[in-house]
Amino acid sequence: MKRIRLDSLPGLLPLLLLLSLWELTGDPESPFFPAPSSWSQALFTRGQGDKIVPAVIDTVRTFAFGLLGATILGVVLGLSVGVSRTFGRAFGPTFEFARALPPAAIVPVATLLLGFDETMKVVVVVLAALWPILLNTSSGVQELNPILLDTVRSLRLSRTRTLLGVLLPSVMPAIVLGVRVATPIALVITLLVEYLTAVNGVGALVGEAQRTFQPARVYALIVITGLLSLVVNAGVRHLENAVQRRRVGDAWM
Repeated sequence: MKRIRLDSLPGLLPLLLLLSLWELTGDPESPFFPAPSSWSQALFTRGQGDKIVPAVIDTVRTFAFGLLGATILGVVLGLSVGVSRTFGRAFGPTFEFARALPPAAIVPVATLLLGFDETMKVVVVVLAALWPILLNTSSGVQELNPILLDTVRSLRLSRTRTLLGVLLPSVMPAIVLGVRVATPIALVITLLVEYLTAVNGVGALVGEAQRTFQPARVYALIVITGLLSLVVNAGVRHLENAVQRRRVGDAWM
């Protein structure tokens, strides 16, 4: 663990040098590039410090529910597409059309149908983060060893046992890879929806700070989103490593 942390330190040097240079040359009163030392102070001025923790909680909740919903829906649809060619041919064009829609274009429709609330945010995140999980799951099923599928048929296992005992464990690495790709998408879309709709969250605070001309507060909130991203990516990487450790070749321990 210590070695990993030490090895990662050189990667922080460019950022530290940039912040140091910014601090030396920046002006706390600058309307565009205030010095980094003024960022933390800007978070708590004008009685706005009490908004930070609730906003972070709202953002994390939306992100978590959105990613969970995208994972469940993506796995179900991915397995259906991978197992049934008929299902894939029937819904493939619809999936391709929906996948091509930019998430920002979904927001007005979602707000019109669902209103400005938590449900709307979660639905938009699910629709944006769904596709990497769906595609990786369906590809994982289609790339399974034919011998494995023939064995399942010869044993005449029930659909439930086939799904839970064979298909899901076999495509789990593909699912985890899809979740890892979908994770930053879900976080970015969460912040984007909050920014566009001003619904509670860190993104809404960024939009508010921008509209009220508080550049130092904007940068401080961006730092918070960056820290959230680091924590989330570390958690997903830990999950992926755990899955890989349990998998030995094509078997599971």
